[in-house]
Amino acid sequence: AVNGSIICTDLLVKTGWADYVFDEDYDLATLTEVEETIKMKKHLPGIPSANEIKNSANGRRLGEMQVLLLEKIEELTLYAIEADKRIKKLEQKSK
Repeated sequence: AVNGSIICTDLLVKTGWADYVFDEDYDLATLTEVEETIKMKKHLPGIPSANEIKNSANGRRLGEMQVLLLEKIEELTLYAIEADKRIKKLEQKSK
């Protein structure tokens, strides 16, 4: 255990990964649902709030946070792909 700063040139964290986001049965929230959660809770769905982290006696495990952040990146990628498809469809209709 370290109670202070750590300086290193490499850090290995062994944990799971978030590729489950790309599974066909993954329940990707609509952007409207995400917006409603943000308005109500003031943080992203599935991500701990600033107060949760601040008030946690043990903080948050780095590997777990990396998985959560990757999950959000992968969800954003799916939203961007869907938006791109809609834009292309609208462009085709306007020609």
